[in-house]
Amino acid sequence: MIDAAENGIYLDPDLARFYDLATTERADFNFCRKMAATAASVLDLGCGTGELAVSLAEGREVCGVDPASAMLEIARARAGADQVDFSLADARSVRLSRKFDLVVLTGHSFQVFLTDADQIAVLATIAAHLNPGGRFVFDSRNLAFPGSKTRDSNTNKRQLQHPEMGPVEAGNGSVYDEASGILSYENSYRIGSTGQTFSACAQIRYTSQPDIADKLRAAGLTVERWLGDWQGGEFEASCREIIPIGGLT
Repeated sequence: MIDAAENGIYLDPDLARFYDLATTERADFNFCRKMAATAASVLDLGCGTGELAVSLAEGREVCGVDPASAMLEIARARAGADQVDFSLADARSVRLSRKFDLVVLTGHSFQVFLTDADQIAVLATIAAHLNPGGRFVFDSRNLAFPGSKTRDSNTNKRQLQHPEMGPVEAGNGSVYDEASGILSYENSYRIGSTGQTFSACAQIRYTSQPDIADKLRAAGLTVERWLGDWQGGEFEASCREIIPIGGLT
């Protein structure tokens, strides 16, 4: 089992530089920006390359936390990054001695925590950093969503364009274990001009909505709404996403 803090896909600088390549307009970021409209302070747990954190920084206090120094190096190089307080830390254990009006955990980052204990620890971190009346939001792919979770790396390829390296072929293959709910996958990037390939393996966990609900209650968090997509649709058993929005109990 690959520990969340040892995930090479995010820790390796050679791979981190490809992270934002396939990113188009992100509905999760847009949703969080709307939630932040009334927030004077925001904590972005698992902030990655800092795109969301930096976009929220004008007019409010924003902190970004991530365990991957390679990601934070990219984040700190962004225009406007000087307005964000970035910290190298683990979402399971970080305590900033500050509280926030909004805590977000996007990009299915909740799924990198593979054990019940780790998931509970992350939710406890959210609770520990919320102001009274503060709100949280995060997402997890729905265990019950129909369709195969396994992908063939030989057929699942995309052509991307890197601003410095030119054409890049990105591949992704995955194998899902029904018993554990853990999906093991490999991301690879082949640079067209040189043929050089970079790759790393990682794991994520699928957790049911009732299980997440139980862990939220145990962490002292209450859910106002369960969404099934980032467009605001209500959660149903067959939705692709599980998105709880709430605050302290």
